[in-house]
Amino acid sequence: MKVVAYSIKAFEKEFLAKSNQKKHDITLISNPLSIETAAYAEGKDAVVLFTNDDASAPVINKLADMGIKYIATRSAGTDHIDKIAAGSRGIKLANVPVYSPQAIAEHTVALALALSRRITVAHKHSLNFDFKLDDLIGFNFYGKTIGLIGLGHIGLATAAIFKGLGCRVIGYDVNKPARLPDIEFVPLDELLRQADVISLHAPLTPDTFHIINSQSIAKMKPGVMLLNTSRGGLIDTPVALQGLNTGQIGYLGLDVYENEKGLFFQDHTHDTLKDALLTELMSRPNVLITPHQAFLTNEALQQICDQTIKNLDLWQQNKCTGNACACANSCRAEVQPIKNIARM
Repeated sequence: MKVVAYSIKAFEKEFLAKSNQKKHDITLISNPLSIETAAYAEGKDAVVLFTNDDASAPVINKLADMGIKYIATRSAGTDHIDKIAAGSRGIKLANVPVYSPQAIAEHTVALALALSRRITVAHKHSLNFDFKLDDLIGFNFYGKTIGLIGLGHIGLATAAIFKGLGCRVIGYDVNKPARLPDIEFVPLDELLRQADVISLHAPLTPDTFHIINSQSIAKMKPGVMLLNTSRGGLIDTPVALQGLNTGQIGYLGLDVYENEKGLFFQDHTHDTLKDALLTELMSRPNVLITPHQAFLTNEALQQICDQTIKNLDLWQQNKCTGNACACANSCRAEVQPIKNIARM
């Protein structure tokens, strides 16, 4: 299959090569997918993209006009793809539904521990040879109540780590999982009221967009720790900033940001104008922001590439990608044959 992969970072190349084994003719480019860069897909069968690529309706239509039949995203989330537009043009979609949930879970807990023990503040002071202990008092996680919103693979992996720290874990999901090892399933309002730490592990949908808003923040414990390693749009960020100003939110740990598109994954050191909201957040000693890196482990990267190549393999064999199918309408729709497939 002839493929163009967008937003490829240098560190991804060896993982993709290992997974591909020269089965598919893949062109790797660092540019993100956009209406302008869609031209790189000319003559290809499939496009591979990532979370900050633009797969809106205009881009989808341009890809379809060039003969693209398949789009595979190197992510679990698919909110960056206009699935209705893709379906209307007969483009099949696939994602990576599960990859090393421990990678995301461990990063979530790393944010929590760094915030609770004021590690970044201590590090900044130590770099200046300031070894005073003032303003470095933290708190134990042992005995605290952790509230998880979203109980999929990542939520459950996060729960296991917090349980290991001696925490009580409560959780909420729109669909209650069949198995909840040592997790108390509670209504969302009850979770907001009880939790000392709230961690978000839900997909971004119309129902979850800004699930953390002024009303939900008002129900939280004063001084709550809020963590988000899922999707930036789950939090109304200006409202969260207000919560930090009033002390209702005591700690904020983010690996995602609702305005990260065109910002994260790139070096903006020399930009004259910087995102004002993000700048304000990062000026706070009780805020820790990482650049959407929770997935960034050797294990997760290899699993992402393995599944992406598997999706291409299945399409080449005129098969559905199974659980990885992200098509808007029928997840078991028949795949049309591909003709004149080129390989490396």
